[in-house]
Order: sequence, then C-alpha cells, then structure tokens
Amino acid sequence: MAHPTGTFSWPRFIVSAYGPTLFSMIGYGAVLPLIALSALRMGASVPLSALITSFSSVGTICGDLPASWLTVRLGERRAIALACIWDAAWMATAFFAHNLVVLSVAIFAVGLSAAVFGLARQSYITEMVPVKFRARALSSLGGTFRIGMFIGPVAGSGIIAVWDLRTAYGFAALMSLVAAGVTMLLPDLPEETQGRRGGSKTGPRLFAVLRAHLRVLATLGTGIMFLGMIRAARQTVLPLWCESLGLDASHTSLVYAASMAVDMSLFFVGGFIMDRFGRAWVVVPSMIILGLGLAGLAIAHTVPVVIVAAVVLGFGNGIGSGVIMTLGSDASPDVGRAQFLSGWRLLGDSGGAVGPVLLSAITALASLAVATVAMGAVSVFGAAWLGYWIRRSDADSVHPPAES
Repeated sequence: MAHPTGTFSWPRFIVSAYGPTLFSMIGYGAVLPLIALSALRMGASVPLSALITSFSSVGTICGDLPASWLTVRLGERRAIALACIWDAAWMATAFFAHNLVVLSVAIFAVGLSAAVFGLARQSYITEMVPVKFRARALSSLGGTFRIGMFIGPVAGSGIIAVWDLRTAYGFAALMSLVAAGVTMLLPDLPEETQGRRGGSKTGPRLFAVLRAHLRVLATLGTGIMFLGMIRAARQTVLPLWCESLGLDASHTSLVYAASMAVDMSLFFVGGFIMDRFGRAWVVVPSMIILGLGLAGLAIAHTVPVVIVAAVVLGFGNGIGSGVIMTLGSDASPDVGRAQFLSGWRLLGDSGGAVGPVLLSAITALASLAVATVAMGAVSVFGAAWLGYWIRRSDADSVHPPAES
C-alpha cells in the first residue's frame, strides 16, 4: 500500500483508508439533521433542541486531547476501529432513547468518538503516505467526508419515508460497524514508525509536546482557528440568509445543493496544487474566496444571486479541502505526532465552535448583512495571517525535541 521509504499505490490505499470515513460519515450525515427533530419530539424547546444538536461538537472538542493517549496506546488502526464501535453503541443508544437526558448523553458520546476517529485517521495517513502525496491524500480524505455527508441526509430521508425517524440512528450504527470492519483491512504502521516513537505505549507526554511546539500552535494554529471559524460560519449563514429573504425550504435546499456540488468536486484539485506548488497556493486563495462569498451575501437579494454566492463559497471551501489536516501533518514531529495533532485539531474544532457564536453576536448587535461582511473580513485577514506564517514555517521547519 504505502511505505515512508517505498512505493505508494493509490488503488490499494483508497478502499481501506477512505472506506471507514465514507461509511461513518454516511451514517452521521443521516442523523445530523434529525437530532433537533428527535429532541423536539421528546418535548424540548427549539433553543434546547439546538443546544442538544451542538453536544456532538462539544464532545469532539472535549475528546481532542485525550484522543492522543488512546491513539498512541492502541495504535492508529485499533483506535479507529474502537471509535467506530463506540459510535455504533451510542447511535444504538440514541435509537432506544425515550428522554432528553439519554439522547443528550448519546450525542455527546458520538462527538467523543469523532475526536478519536479523526485524530487516528489523520495520524495514520500522515505516517503511511509519502510526503509528496500528502496533500492529495488528506484533501481526498476531506473530500470523502463531504461525499459521506452529502449521501447521508439523502439516505436518512429515504429511511424516514419507509420507516420512522428513530430508524436512522439504527442505520448510522450499522454504518459505523461496517466502518469498523473495513478498518481491519488496514495494515499496521511499519515497525520503524513504532521505533521513532521510542517503543513506548504511551509516548511523549501530551503537554510536553504541545509546549515544545507552542510557537507553531500559536502562529499557524491561530490561522487554522480562523479557517475553522469561517467554515462553520458559512454553514450557519446560508440558511439564515435564505430565511431572511423569505425563501422556502425547497429553495434553501437548492442553494445548499449548488454549494455542495461545487464543494465536493474540487477536493483532489486542491490537493494536487498543494503538492505541486505549495500549501499557500491553496490556503490563501481558499480563504480569500470564502471571504468574498460571505461578503457577497450582503448584496444577494434574489435566488440566482444567492446561488452564485453559495457557489463561490462552495468553490472556496472545496479547493481548501484537507488544508487544516495537511498543515497540521506538515508541522507535526515524528516523535509525539499524535499528541501534537490532538492540540492542532483542538484549535481547528474550537474555531468551528466560535464561528457561529460570533456570527450570532454580530447579527444581534447590528444585522445579518453586517455579520456576513464582518466574517468575510475575518476570512481575508486569516488568509494574510496564514500566508505569512506558512512562508515562515517553510523557512525554518525544524521540530524542537519533545520531552519524554
């Protein structure tokens, strides 16, 4: 399949490496739009339903740092499989849930599994894929995530039409079990990788690694917080803008479909450009285009113009598929990689949590149009920030030693 010092075969790599992500994201995508509806049916108010939906993201943020301990102790392949089984168990719990407490705990636990799955998957691909293919491999991983999240809601709607809403959670549990089975097709990492880790089952201490790489986390890491913030704001602002224009659900779905179609089609292109010309050639344009798309919504007052803005946002997000993972993998050390990536992912996930909150705060203080322009400005600033620090990191890409 792949070897850090040997040849790399894409056909052998695709099924075993991307299969678990595709199946798990199809399952998660099937239930994500239904969590709020499940809560409403159990008696929750609209604000409480939205809060319960957010518990998955909260769980992921809470699990980002502990995920490194589990990944190093079990190894990437076993950690991925365990995360899938854990996810299946809690999706099944949500299937049987009849009150808000059980549903909330289940959704939070699903977020924890996402933290382990995401970290172990990124660490595995970083180790197995030669550096010259890294951006393409990780952007394809991001593309697989998008494809799964596109297929999932379609599958979920069909399941609900034939059976009922709860059945979608059973479907998600089944997809996670399939993902666990496919994961077992993955080979273990090469022995020399374990040697670089010092032969320890625990590896370097988490906070020692993060402290040793504090400069990278404070510079490039801040940049990926901006990117996570803008991506999450983009997902929040589109339905809000459509609603503010009085568009019905069918037109809103059309806007989303147009954006997602472009988003899904560009992931490999962005990865190829990053591998061929450098990371900044994708990261900077991606964030500038996202910023222009967000700002453009402020003057979008008809359905065709809104679709154009949505397509621009899809283009900006699509070419940037996998950039957060790629930059993190580039910056990560050989020793303490999982620990470093756990901190890196925490920054990106935290930015994703802050984005919708900041958008809501600006909207409350001013208006939605002002909020979209402000987030567009943040995106352009983030592009400049990342462009500067990517060049600096290329100039002095030396990993400081981590304490054992």
